[in-house]
Amino acid sequence: MSHRVLLSWSSGKDSAWTLHVLRNDPNVEVVGLLTTVNTTHGRVAMHSTRLTILEAQARAVGLPLQVVPLPWPCSNEEYERAMRRAIQDGIKIGATHVAFGDLFLEDIRAYRIKQLEGSGLKPLFPIWHEPTELLARQMVDAGVEAVVTCVDPKKLSPSFAGRRFDHAFLDELPEGVDPCGENGEFHTCVLAGPMFREPLRATVGEVVERDGFYFADLRLDPAMDNL
Repeated sequence: MSHRVLLSWSSGKDSAWTLHVLRNDPNVEVVGLLTTVNTTHGRVAMHSTRLTILEAQARAVGLPLQVVPLPWPCSNEEYERAMRRAIQDGIKIGATHVAFGDLFLEDIRAYRIKQLEGSGLKPLFPIWHEPTELLARQMVDAGVEAVVTCVDPKKLSPSFAGRRFDHAFLDELPEGVDPCGENGEFHTCVLAGPMFREPLRATVGEVVERDGFYFADLRLDPAMDNL
């Protein structure tokens, strides 16, 4: 039986690669992207991706975007209530599963499984336990183009914010930093790759410190709005 899958889409490289993997599975039909957006700032939480870029990504991969609005600040109760509504909306469009781009954090995986218990949707983890050093290089070699939009300065120098996620970036990561940033060292925004029908063009603006993290402001080229 084929799976009709909603993909939890962060705007970053791991969720984009998960889409690539899912589309190579003949038993899977990806029916949409599911993304939480901070309504105060109009951005994807942590990745700081603007809604305009998020919408352009959805167009580029050819999938409908289901935005889950979240207040700021957002309590865990508010988050879970919003996600329950999103799950019900997913069931209405015939989804059977929700896929996540998690790699190795057991507590996050367990939380996602618990969140979906009894909901009518089942969880999928298509890239779970992929070796992150190999996976990061594989992404770059396959043509994934991404920008580092958020850095946790407790784990990585703020100088990495705004850089391209490429082999040079990976070569310069300090020892102990996961190459995919799975421990929260950094987050990315994807602009191109094998899952995109056309690449996005965006400009990296200033890097700002906010709430203890460093964010690089990524702006979509205005010409991309009409694609």
